[in-house]
Order: sequence, then structure tokens, then C-alpha cells
Amino acid sequence: MATTNPVPRFPAGFLWGVSTSAHQIEGAADEREPSVWDVFTAEPGRVRDGSTAAVACDHVHRHREDVALLAGLGVDAYRFSVSWPRVRAEGGLDFYDRLVDDLCAAGVRPVPTLFHWDLPAGLDWLERSTAERFAQYAARVAGRLGDRVTKWITLNEPAEHTLLGHALGVHAPGRKLLFDALPAAHHQLLAHGLAVRALRAAGADDIGIANSHGPTWPASEDEADVAAAGFHDLLLNRLFADPLLLGRYPEGIGELLAGDVAADLEVIAEPLDWYGINYYAPTRVGAPLGAETDVGGVRIPAGLPFSVRDVEGYPVTDFGWPVVPEALTELLTAFRARYGDRLPPVVITENGCAYDGLDDRDRIAYLDGHIRALHRALEAGVDVRGYFVWSLMDNFEWAEGYARRFGLVHVDFGTLRRTPKASYEWFRQLLRDQRA
Repeated sequence: MATTNPVPRFPAGFLWGVSTSAHQIEGAADEREPSVWDVFTAEPGRVRDGSTAAVACDHVHRHREDVALLAGLGVDAYRFSVSWPRVRAEGGLDFYDRLVDDLCAAGVRPVPTLFHWDLPAGLDWLERSTAERFAQYAARVAGRLGDRVTKWITLNEPAEHTLLGHALGVHAPGRKLLFDALPAAHHQLLAHGLAVRALRAAGADDIGIANSHGPTWPASEDEADVAAAGFHDLLLNRLFADPLLLGRYPEGIGELLAGDVAADLEVIAEPLDWYGINYYAPTRVGAPLGAETDVGGVRIPAGLPFSVRDVEGYPVTDFGWPVVPEALTELLTAFRARYGDRLPPVVITENGCAYDGLDDRDRIAYLDGHIRALHRALEAGVDVRGYFVWSLMDNFEWAEGYARRFGLVHVDFGTLRRTPKASYEWFRQLLRDQRA
């Protein structure tokens, strides 16, 4: 399925992969301890279709079939997440031992993420002790898998986990704390820094984080809209990147946190080997409207110092997210300009879209456009080392349940049959062309 206009060639050694997360695909919920997401989805009305991830894609019992799909796709690497609740159960690391062995045997590099939102029930990111317990868990996983795993990710999207789970209440644990959610952000960043130290003490290296970022566009040139967009950019981009890369919070944020955070910032800013970015779409932001808004399925309450508007003039995915490949180039070049030499090599740890159907030509167009945009960023001087598609297969899409399909592989959630989509074949051919 070669395109008539081939994607430009990326440098030798560029890492091509796909991503998943434990809670979204693993199932086998009765073989692990419960997570905050199990508690959340048990509450009526929390998930769009009333579903849970108790079975999901049953990856725990079908992982060899999924590894065969990865091998057939021809990716260099597979980014998955380790379930902290599963590791806490008796024999919980045995599954990841088998998975890593099978990936290595198939010639696919394992890239585990240690936290992808499924916090064990009973733990709380508002509590500082959770960061310390996370570091202990990271050391345990590294001690078991570190002889075969050579690339690590600490956290996935602490911004979204803070905003959606602790500030707005649309994800687990379902809190609506608004700015009182900031300690959850700080403790996740502290957990990251402590985990980096724990991983290195266990002999691991090549460590990064997967942060979500996207350009914030003001709704107009009006001063109030520009100021609102700047504040939104601070919360969703700089709040999580500045401490990691500069060792400080943006002005006005650190003052909102209780106590002296200077010592914590030294830990948070542990040098990274690479910086992971999850990119999906830009956000259009204006001054407050005085009313609740709904953008991309997320309700933004009134009372915030900004309002989120629709990004008009672009096609949208089944999720309602705008398709703007050039915004990825904009994001990466802006990051390089903002952080300079403090920005380590970049890996796109997630990029993808929700579309139905096996003949998913819209997904092919989306991926083609974004990979080209990534190459333009590389040509502009951004040190980009890898790209991971979200996702290998359709899965449990958090509060949307099974209503959104991000996979290169279709999953029939009644029979759990896997069927590669047209986008799977397209990506496989792209990888062959890159290596030709």
C-alpha cells in the first residue's frame, strides 16, 4: 500500500513503534488488585457506554497473538504500560516477564511505562507518600525486567491525569478540585524524579517521560483572549515541562504549592535521556465566557480564567478533535526555541486518531500528515529520535468506554477477534520503505 508521494526518509536508527496501556487492553481484572479506575467505572454514569475494563482486549491471556501482530507490523519497539495494581498482586510481575521475553524473541524492543493512570485503589496523588511508594515500585520492576528492558518511561500524561481526574472530575478518581488539584501534579512530578533515581540505582538507563503537549491558539488577537491562551499554555504545557527541563515552576505556580518545593525541584529535574511528547491536536482558547463549555467531549466549567473553543476550519476525528498536522511542527519548533539545549532528544510517544471502520483511510491520511510534519520539525533542527502510533489495537477508551477506536487493529469486543485494518497495512509498508 505504498503512497504515490512517499514519506521522506528518516535517519538511520530512528525508532518506530506503537503504544498501548495496561488498563485499556489487559483485562484479567480478577488477577490483580483494584485500581482507581475500577472504583470509578463502578459508579453509574461515569463511562459513556456503562462499560468497564474488566475484560477489555484480554491482552493478559492473548498477548502472544498481539506480539505476533507487532512482529507482523514490523515495528522496532512496543510501548506498553506496567500495571501497578497487577504488580502488587501475587505473581503479578510474571506476566510482564513473559511479555518481555516474547517481545525480545520477536525482535521488538520493550518500552515499558511505569504509570499510565491506573493508580492502585487506596493510594492518592494528593498524598506525598504516593511519590515515595512509586519509586519503590519502579525499583522492583527494574529489578525484575532490567536485564532485558533498555528504554524506560516513568509517567504518562500527568497533565491529563491531573486536569481530568483531579480538577474536572471526568476521569478517575473523579475529583473536581480545580486549582486545588495542583498537589497531585507536584507529587506526580516528584514521583517521576524519585523513579528516575531508583531506576538508575537499579542499573537502568535511557529514561524518559511521556508528557502531553499541544499548541494553544488564542481565539482572537484581543488582549483578553491572548492572556487567557497564555494561562492555558502555562497549565497544560509549561507546568509540566518547566520543572523537568528548567528545574523551576512557571512564575505564580510554585507559590500555590504548600511548603518549600526547592528540594523537590532538584529531584524532579533529574536529567533525562530523552523527552517524550504525546500530541493529538492544538487547543483554541479565549477569555472566560461565563458559562460551561463542551469541547472534544470534556466539559469545561465556568469560573476558570479561560474558555476552550472549537478549532474551526479543519476536519475532525470521530472524537471531534481537529486534524492539524502542521501544529505538531509548530509545537516541536516552539519547544526547541523555549528550552534550547535543556531539551533532550525528543520521542513522539503517542500520536493517533479515533475513526471507525476497517478501511480507515482517514486514519492513514492523519498518520501520513503527522509523520510528514514530524519530518519538517526534524529538518528545522529539532532532535527527534522516534515516533509511536497510538494505538496498536482498539481498546477501552477511559470515560468513552468502547465508543472510540484508535487502533491499527480492529477488536471485536464480543469475540475479541483481532483484524488488522487498512492503516496497519499502510504503516507496515511505510516501515518497509523507510528501511529499503
